[in-house]
Amino acid sequence: MTHDHPVAADRAVSRPFGRVLTAMVTPFTSDGSLDLDGAVRLANHLVDEQGNDALVLNGTTGESPTTTDAEKERLIRAVVEAIGDRARVVAGVGTNDTRHTIELAASAEKAGAHGLLVVTPYYNKPPQSGLVRHFTAVADATGLPIMLYDIPHRSGVPIETETLVRLAEHDRIVAVKDAKGDLTATSWVTSRTDLAFYSGEDSLVLPALAVGCVGVVGTSTHFTGALTQRMIEAYDAGDPGTALALHRRLLPLFTGVFRTQGTILVKAGLAALGLPAGPVRPPLVDATPDEIAQLRADCAAAGLELP
Repeated sequence: MTHDHPVAADRAVSRPFGRVLTAMVTPFTSDGSLDLDGAVRLANHLVDEQGNDALVLNGTTGESPTTTDAEKERLIRAVVEAIGDRARVVAGVGTNDTRHTIELAASAEKAGAHGLLVVTPYYNKPPQSGLVRHFTAVADATGLPIMLYDIPHRSGVPIETETLVRLAEHDRIVAVKDAKGDLTATSWVTSRTDLAFYSGEDSLVLPALAVGCVGVVGTSTHFTGALTQRMIEAYDAGDPGTALALHRRLLPLFTGVFRTQGTILVKAGLAALGLPAGPVRPPLVDATPDEIAQLRADCAAAGLELP
């Protein structure tokens, strides 16, 4: 039997950013300004207590639409300096303007980031040829490894399978944060390329591993990072029973943090734990008492205590 393309099972697993990455919220002070001291404390907690291999800064969960370019650079510098070589820092630099994205990529590289997360240009709905041009231009302009972010329910445009296969030919495009929710499409790309796929849907991590994904860029991992790490390690070790048990245990929180916009509930949960978070910036709004009560119930269902 022959294959037209090498299959993932025939290759060593490549994890350019480790197994578990958290899309970290950006802490603010009570007046809404950037809280760098809080960001350092939170980053250390996520690495040391929640077992994260890398942190994604300045993503949507980090409220990138409402932070300035200068704030983004200051945040990267502070976190890189704080966590040293204990974890990697991946900087979100994606916008719907190729020139601006390249500028942010250069700023992040100068600030010490180890990799870049580049989302599909949103709202202006470019064709697939435009996506190739956009991602290639960014990759050509930086020396850092790039993780593409495929999230069509926010961007309005998927990165199609053939487009991903073509982009995989670029030396610096090494990974995908996959929030498409289409495991068939994921299967085709992981079977035809060496791209490292990271699930962008917390609840799909375990099934995604079965079709070639290597880890997660999570939101609930602010609270579940260490257990999610154990789940992936169990799967890798050939113990799907343990992995499934952990998946089922964590499912209430994998899904619960998205009952409203994820940043809102993560910040509420971190505040309850006494960790830096602060308010969200408009147009987001802080969690209501009822939403916080539901988050506590979801945490309890997952076997985690939220004061």
